[in-house]
Amino acid sequence: MKPLKNKRALITGSTAGLGLAIGEALAAAGCSIVLHGRAPADEFSALCANLQDRHGVEVSYAAADLSTEAGVEELVSIAQARLGGIDILVNNAVARHFATVHELPVDAWNLALAVNLSAVFHATRLALPVMRQQGWGRIFNMTSIYGVRGAPNRVDYVTTKSALLGFTRVVALENLDFGITCNAISPGSTLTPSIAARVDELKEQAQLSEKDAVRQFLTGKQPSGRFNEATHVGDLIVFLCGHSGTDITGAMLPVDGGWLAS
Repeated sequence: MKPLKNKRALITGSTAGLGLAIGEALAAAGCSIVLHGRAPADEFSALCANLQDRHGVEVSYAAADLSTEAGVEELVSIAQARLGGIDILVNNAVARHFATVHELPVDAWNLALAVNLSAVFHATRLALPVMRQQGWGRIFNMTSIYGVRGAPNRVDYVTTKSALLGFTRVVALENLDFGITCNAISPGSTLTPSIAARVDELKEQAQLSEKDAVRQFLTGKQPSGRFNEATHVGDLIVFLCGHSGTDITGAMLPVDGGWLAS
């Protein structure tokens, strides 16, 4: 079954990790997709061809700088031209810098505001008119556990992810009569390439087994003691795109192994 056959999606920040897993899930459900990143297009031609061949949908890649309004407008324009419209928008691209408030470079702060927050606003405002006209749309803002909890050395990330929750609620309320939902998806610690590298470093430094390194890495975070599977986040988004997701809007949906419950 292809529950999202003929639907069209743009996923920002989607060449690896969580974004790519979401793209994979949407493509498997029959959705044509545009992936996004910063690298040249030829670096992802094989990836797009693989997804397209396995799932029988249109898959392409667009490079764009989401730190500028012009870059976001260019990306949305490319996606709309290639797909013929955008039914599903996944705002996943992120920038972050680890430092205390008084040591965070101003440029890093401005970059996080631009990519994590302003780009979401611009992509959403550009996608909404067509969604409202056709009477259907799904918008997903990827936030984080740190959107509801503070953490040292993450001021840019915590601030922007917290702001996304308010943005999500406003978009949801403004579009209740247009068949459009807007939700925030809040993953806990998911095994992405960058996190895998940190676990490997811990394993090597402390001479731990893989299982023990993961548990130590997640101590004080996810009570499950294991990483979330990125595929589960993709599956959740596919579900929310279906008819059963019609009345789930303005929500923050955690996929966190019990982190928020602890």
